[in-house]
Amino acid sequence: MTTDEKIYFSLRETEQETGVPASTLRYWEKQFEELNPRKDGHGNRYYTREDQDLIKRIKYIRDDLKITRIEAIRKELRNNSKHSNERQAALDILLRVKEELCEIRKMIK
Repeated sequence: MTTDEKIYFSLRETEQETGVPASTLRYWEKQFEELNPRKDGHGNRYYTREDQDLIKRIKYIRDDLKITRIEAIRKELRNNSKHSNERQAALDILLRVKEELCEIRKMIK
């Protein structure tokens, strides 16, 4: 099963995919009600692709737009800023292209 076919991703996979540390992901769950990963009976978190996209968006707002206050990030998410959506979408596409190119490179070697 490829990453695109998976429905749920572990905390570690999400950490690797988004570049956001697990401790920050757990904190953001408490701060952003939209971020609500599934948990199994042991408390392990499982994120969807939509969760990961939201995490990347929050990270983009915090790091690239330099909006650091939680309430200000919430407001930016609510406003659904067209500029940040377009830029984030472009970054996501570039990251997926990079991953595919790396896979092709491995196949060639």
